Amino acid sequence: MKIDFTKGNGLVPAIIQDATTKNVLMLGYMNKEAYDKTIETKKVTFFSRSKQRLWTKGEESGNFLNLVSIDNDCDNDTLLIKVNPDGPTCHTGTDTCWAEENTQNYGFLSKLEEVITERRTNMSDKSYTASLFKKGINKIAQKVGEEAVEVVIEAKDNDDNLFLNESADLLFHYLILLQAKGFKLNDVVSVLKERHK
Repeated sequence: MKIDFTKGNGLVPAIIQDATTKNVLMLGYMNKEAYDKTIETKKVTFFSRSKQRLWTKGEESGNFLNLVSIDNDCDNDTLLIKVNPDGPTCHTGTDTCWAEENTQNYGFLSKLEEVITERRTNMSDKSYTASLFKKGINKIAQKVGEEAVEVVIEAKDNDDNLFLNESADLLFHYLILLQAKGFKLNDVVSVLKERHK
């Protein structure tokens, strides 16, 4: 890999990303020696600008960043390093240096899960979701079954709009069922990952 260490007086920025969650954990700097040590040990090592020496993340805390891959950007002067972290990344004890939780995020589906949780917690009479939780697990499971049948029916027709709408209804009600059973989408993804091994 050709890395241009000349632009930054011998240092290049190294963006650290969790290989699984894809969350950015921290930003550090590497010189050639830090890069070589990272490749050799499979533990991410930086050049500490404050200590003026090589510094392997986790050398004191035990919270190592285990190397998965390194990619160079288009100008060959910034690294994207994917890792499997051992514990929190930030020296303050947080998962990331931005004090964010390093949890799996599924974009809008994660936001929808949050809305479902909120509707379950704050049972408004105006909320369709809350009304399903009030009716109990049998009604929620029945609704998932109904939506699944409607998806099958629409799959056999040629109206893509109806098929997609019924698919959205099924997914929405399935997310409600998961929470009614005490689970989230990530629990299902974990099972799928385990099967994939």
